[in-house]
Amino acid sequence: MQTIGLIGGMSWESSAAYYEMLNTGVQERVGGLASAKVVLASLDFAELTALQEQERWDDVAALLSDAARSVEAAGADFVVLCTTTFHQVADQVADAVSIPVLHLADVVAQACKAQGIDSVGFLGTEFAMSHDFFVDRLASHGLTVRVPDKADHAELNRIIYDELVHGEVLDTSRRTVVGLIDQLWDAGAGGVVLGCTELELLVHQADSELPLFPSTTLHVTAALDRALA
Repeated sequence: MQTIGLIGGMSWESSAAYYEMLNTGVQERVGGLASAKVVLASLDFAELTALQEQERWDDVAALLSDAARSVEAAGADFVVLCTTTFHQVADQVADAVSIPVLHLADVVAQACKAQGIDSVGFLGTEFAMSHDFFVDRLASHGLTVRVPDKADHAELNRIIYDELVHGEVLDTSRRTVVGLIDQLWDAGAGGVVLGCTELELLVHQADSELPLFPSTTLHVTAALDRALA
């Protein structure tokens, strides 16, 4: 079994979900007392968010690159960034280490294509929806990517940062997000990417007739495939 290097803390709720799902997955696949071999570097979400708001992306890249080097030095065979928004600097992180970085957008795009879907909606943080770094990476796989109207970005961002990162899951917010999924369906999306770990705490496939692609679940599955190959 290979050792998975996790870069987490963005948010810690997200990292906890990665850790739990990785170990559950190993138990299901291997059985017995098996658990995932993991090295975790957990960063300060408040510090990174402040740097993001100041658009100090070189400093963000430096912090994440240092974390990646630390998990490589600790024996990780590849790196998983437990975040969507901070994939903004994924290429810089990949350049900082000699082990692979398992890019979330590549994993999600492959899952969409495997189901024959070529037009997807994307839900995530306001930053991820309004910038091109993640959407363009999805599109590089031949996908047409749609995001909600800009007027809806702030409310989705509020749900993520004011509620979900604190473990608060509200039915009213679930209805809001399901409404956005329906809007993307009407706009021509054949499926919707839940591009934020916290959204997977709120919305599940049973809430939508449209195929949902939970990015964290897919990321974990790809990490397990690599680690156990």
